[in-house]
Amino acid sequence: MTRSTGSLGRIRRQAGWETRLILRNGEQLVLTVIIPVGLLLALTLTDLLPQSDGPNSLAESVATVLTVSVISAAFTSLAIATGFERRSGALRMLSTTPLSPGELLAGKALATVVVTLISSGVVVAVAIALGWRPAAGAAWAVLLILLGIAAWAPWALTLAGSLRAEAVLAVANGVFLVVILFGGVVIPASALPAPLADVTGYLPSGALAQSLTEALADGQLSVTSVVVLVAWGVAGTLAGARTFRWS
Repeated sequence: MTRSTGSLGRIRRQAGWETRLILRNGEQLVLTVIIPVGLLLALTLTDLLPQSDGPNSLAESVATVLTVSVISAAFTSLAIATGFERRSGALRMLSTTPLSPGELLAGKALATVVVTLISSGVVVAVAIALGWRPAAGAAWAVLLILLGIAAWAPWALTLAGSLRAEAVLAVANGVFLVVILFGGVVIPASALPAPLADVTGYLPSGALAQSLTEALADGQLSVTSVVVLVAWGVAGTLAGARTFRWS
């Protein structure tokens, strides 16, 4: 019991430290809060980006922005931060403490969940201020956000643990831009060329955006999208376990 409590305590303290570190970092706040809120305003108040004109247009915009929030926090931000911690030797230093590798990763994962939920809460608050009202059953979105984090975070750690920090920065930002534009997020799958549109639902970006749209607009849970997100999470975890290096 004492050992378990000690482990949980270390994870909790590490998660708290990681969360405070993210919230104090201006670049991380831009990725996790400013960009999603700005995107929501662009989707709802301007014609600069493609969007539906139907009765569920605001729900679709919220789903799009929540997807961007998850990807930016659980992939781009986490990959870059971990990559530079690895280069600076911070991860190697932590390995000399009672904190085990598993506890470190659990702390990072928990901090990512906290920051993503904060970001999502800000987005939802702005959307409600703009007039959006969630459908009955929209609470499924919370489960989908957690599954989205579980699908993206292992790939962030895989990237951060296998490439140089500068390469992580470039790749993480590049993947972020590609998936939000061509992965079924900002540009709907229906507006993409046929070969690309056919595969977006099997990408973690497209599956998350599509399932969040169904949850927020209709209160429905897409089982297919859940399976896709779980599969990406399992694959990322296996890849990270094989490739992640602490120094």
